[in-house]
Amino acid sequence: MSASAPSQVHFRTCNLCEAMCGVRIEVADGRITSIKGDDADPFSRGHICPKAVALRDLHEDPDRLRHPMKRTASGWERVSWEDAFSDITRRLHALQQEHGPHSVGAYLGNPNVHNLGAMMFGPGLLRALRSRNRFSATSVDQLPHQLVAHLMFGHQLLVPIPDIDRTQYMLVLGANPLASNGSLMTTPDVRARLRAIQERGGKVVVLDPRRTETAHIANQHVFVRPGTDALALLSLLHVVFTDTGDNTRRLGRLAAFVDGLDSVVSLVRDFPPERTAPHTGIAPEVLRGIARDFLAAQGAVCYGRVGVSTQPFGSLCQWLINVLNIVTGNLDREGGALFTQPAFDVIGGPRALGVSPGSHGRWKSRVRGLPEFSGELPVATLAEEILTPGDGRIRALLTVAGNPVLSTPNGTQLDTALAQLDLMVSVDPYLNETTRHAHYILPPASVLERGHYDLVFHVLAVRNTAKYSPPVFTAGPESRQDWEILLELQHRLETLRDGRSARATLQYQALKRLGPERLLDVGLRMGPYGSRFHPLKQGGLSLAKLRAAPHGIDLGPLKPSLPGRLRGRAKRIQLAPELLVADVARLRAAFPDDAAPRDGELLLIGRRHLRDNNSWMHNVPGLVKGRPRCTLMIHPEDASRLGLTEGSDASVRSRVGEVTVPVAVTDDVMPGVVSLPHGYGHQRAGIRLQVAGAHAGASINDLTDDQALDTVSGNAAFSGTPVRVRPAAPPAPPSPSGPATPAA
Repeated sequence: MSASAPSQVHFRTCNLCEAMCGVRIEVADGRITSIKGDDADPFSRGHICPKAVALRDLHEDPDRLRHPMKRTASGWERVSWEDAFSDITRRLHALQQEHGPHSVGAYLGNPNVHNLGAMMFGPGLLRALRSRNRFSATSVDQLPHQLVAHLMFGHQLLVPIPDIDRTQYMLVLGANPLASNGSLMTTPDVRARLRAIQERGGKVVVLDPRRTETAHIANQHVFVRPGTDALALLSLLHVVFTDTGDNTRRLGRLAAFVDGLDSVVSLVRDFPPERTAPHTGIAPEVLRGIARDFLAAQGAVCYGRVGVSTQPFGSLCQWLINVLNIVTGNLDREGGALFTQPAFDVIGGPRALGVSPGSHGRWKSRVRGLPEFSGELPVATLAEEILTPGDGRIRALLTVAGNPVLSTPNGTQLDTALAQLDLMVSVDPYLNETTRHAHYILPPASVLERGHYDLVFHVLAVRNTAKYSPPVFTAGPESRQDWEILLELQHRLETLRDGRSARATLQYQALKRLGPERLLDVGLRMGPYGSRFHPLKQGGLSLAKLRAAPHGIDLGPLKPSLPGRLRGRAKRIQLAPELLVADVARLRAAFPDDAAPRDGELLLIGRRHLRDNNSWMHNVPGLVKGRPRCTLMIHPEDASRLGLTEGSDASVRSRVGEVTVPVAVTDDVMPGVVSLPHGYGHQRAGIRLQVAGAHAGASINDLTDDQALDTVSGNAAFSGTPVRVRPAAPPAPPSPSGPATPAA
């Protein structure tokens, strides 16, 4: 017997969530034998979460597709890449010729942002489609952040980042960083960083309808009723402005480039804590205490995430969070909220390598008239744009790394809509709840068979670092990288539409030769730490420098950067954008002084687990083992009133659907609130996810309402869905004649 080959060690960034943890991967005989945290990574310092170990399981998953698949009358069949590309682009072109460019839609899922190739080459394919019907996971997640950044700072990715490593007071709304590892605050080992705040004498305070994992380690947790965070923030600002002296003085040097302070001061006068308390459930003295502690801290920051974004007033919440940080003098301040200076600068770098500053309302959706943002429409409109007859109806859909049946509101309606498409194409490694409707599935190479650099999460990180991860394995000759699939579709569509011009052919060949790595190298050299091709700056950052530093390079803590970092002609902070100021009237109307709760109605909120990542990590045995996590959290008072007990099944009904789910009785949720996790619902027929199917759970998005939106941004309003809960009916006894024969 021959001796085994010596093991090889690869250092890499885990790209399964936002935290960018460094991992040490050992490989022997072509198999991964060990995955551990990389102690030498300057950002994560050896920390990993349970998801990192799943990199091996995802690479080796027997359910992962490895060849193009075509759905036929007799089932799924393997086809060649050439036949798939040829038929797909021919049919897309024919549909657009007959029904117009907007008859083809596109949906991009969250994993695209974790994928260097998809980030580099996805925009080209979208431009080639020439369709206004573009959607993504942005509008079920962080769209309010991006809209507010665009309106206030001039660029959709100028999102202020909490300086968690130096702050003395961190106020957290609707966020659970211990489960998310940060989220728009890229933070490996967030538990240690939060503990460090407390160890240096600071405080962590959490406002949330659920006592989350983060709330459990905080100095203070305060329950707040779902959907009322904007009221609480207005009351905090009321205290800041009315109880504590000169408003301009606190702005400090920011006063020189801030517009709209007087408008905000006038606006918040009507929202004293005594007026908002009946709606928020927060005692006035508690809010006043938080405001005064925030002001007194030598460095404080307010941070809000999914819980405050995915509600009817998500844009107001993110705006008011920024306002609170600004008017207390904590924006662009160490220990407050700062902007990053990433090595590949998608904000201030060359336009060809950057991200659009953003746009709003250039066009609207056909059926409901909802505004676009940065070239995308709210995904809550996708189903109706397929189902509603008329000119401009979506007849074909391209999905890239997305599962909107489980991740967008009213998933059952979208499930129905997808079955009516003339053509659906999915670039995806799995046959899941969405891709089961596709006519073609084009699976990309494994996550460990491609190079990686986080273009976006370095923009959102709590420290400036840079790191490139080479592939661990070489993709097989039959595999295609994501970027190769997207570029090929783009080129063939453009050729069918415009003819085979010499210029287009040369451009295609050049992009194919460059690939994402060479484009990355250009961006690094043109960035703030790069050589910019100048002979006197040969020591600057480049891809070669990153390859020579496998653990990554530390570029230092976040630093004050205003007003230079602001975008737009004026380079000024717009503290009171007209669109957001006007929306306060809608907030007032939603919560009149004499409002009363509807009898018997509960408000449904979501939750996230550390071992989950939206809908696609449930096929990993190590991440789903243990007690079932898809349970309905309910307060003991509500459980007693409704006749529910621990472990019993409850029926949960909303305007759009009903699910049955086991009950978890706990005072970690406030009375009147129930909670289901996001991403489950793997019981649908025709999927190939063996492990996920055995841990199917119930989809919260079979209950969330596609008509419930933050109407300013178009973001889905998942948080606070009204539901009725009752004990589930016992299952019917088996028929005396035995089980029925399933229909063919």
